[in-house]
Formats: sequence, structure tokens, C-alpha cells
Amino acid sequence: MSPVEGSSTALWDALEALPTVASSLQARSAVLVPLYDDGNGEMRVVLTKRPDHMPTHPGDVVFPGGHIDPGETPLEAAVRETWEEVGIPAGSIEVIGGLSPMTTRNRENLIIPVVARIDRPAELIPEPAEVDVIIEPRMVDLLDESLWQNRDYYGHELWFYEFPEGTLWGATAFMMRELLEYLR
Repeated sequence: MSPVEGSSTALWDALEALPTVASSLQARSAVLVPLYDDGNGEMRVVLTKRPDHMPTHPGDVVFPGGHIDPGETPLEAAVRETWEEVGIPAGSIEVIGGLSPMTTRNRENLIIPVVARIDRPAELIPEPAEVDVIIEPRMVDLLDESLWQNRDYYGHELWFYEFPEGTLWGATAFMMRELLEYLR
């Protein structure tokens, strides 16, 4: 039986195979992949939709995160940005591991993804300047291949996942697809 056919516990167990969080002096950004058990036996992930007025990646569905400040590690930046963007406190974050560093359309912006289990606060608080809406899909839905589309984007095959609130695609979709491989 694959983890997706089993319980939330099986999904958590599958994540034990994640490597440690990458470390790179070239990294300019970090994101947190916040996962939690919703109390009904479902693993969920916290995503945000960026406001349409943002100068970079307007309207994109992304993981909480942002630029690494001078003197910060990628983990510290991911935790700080997650607190600032959606109100998940650092004390409720347990790092599980990392995903492969990657870039966006801006090849100079190397992003370090940090996968963590969180104790979801009773209320997530979106920072209006950076978050239009918070999306909390079930991992079992993200594992459903029939809900994903692979489309041409200016000569590149990219993955897309449509939520009613917006589209998951680009670097975040690549990160999500890598995470899903650990859960299959």
C-alpha cells in the first residue's frame, strides 16, 4: 500500500526520507513548506496567493517565504517570513527536512525550501501587503494526478494546479511535485 492509500501517519512517515535543509551561500530566498494534520486524519499544506499588486510574482500561489536577510540562515528566513506572512509562530514549527534548491524565472534568485510540521494556530493571519488569501489544500488532493496539468509555457513544460483562488505553477509547483514524490 502506498502512503497516499494509507493514513496521515503513513504520509508523515514517508517524509522521514527527506534530506536535510540545503545550505548555500548563493541562496537569496527561503520558503517554508508548512504541513499539518487537520485533526480529521488529513495532512494539509499552507499556501498563499500573492496580491495582484506585488512587483514580483503577482497573483501567484506560493509557499510562505522571502528574502534571506544579512546574517540569517535559510531556515531562519523561512520561519521569520512565515510568521510575518501568515502568523505561524516559530515555536510551532518542527523542521522535517528540505527540498532541492531552485530558482524562479530570475535565475539569480536561488530559493531554499524548508519542509516543516506545524501546530496550526487557531487562526492564520494573512499580512495584507503580501498575502491576498491563504489556501490549505489536503495533500491527498495534491497527490491526485488527474488534478494536475502539464502545459507549454514559452517552450518549457510546466506543471499547473488550479485552485478556486489561483494557480499553483512555476518554482512552487516544482517544489510541490518533488514533495509529492516522497509521499507516493
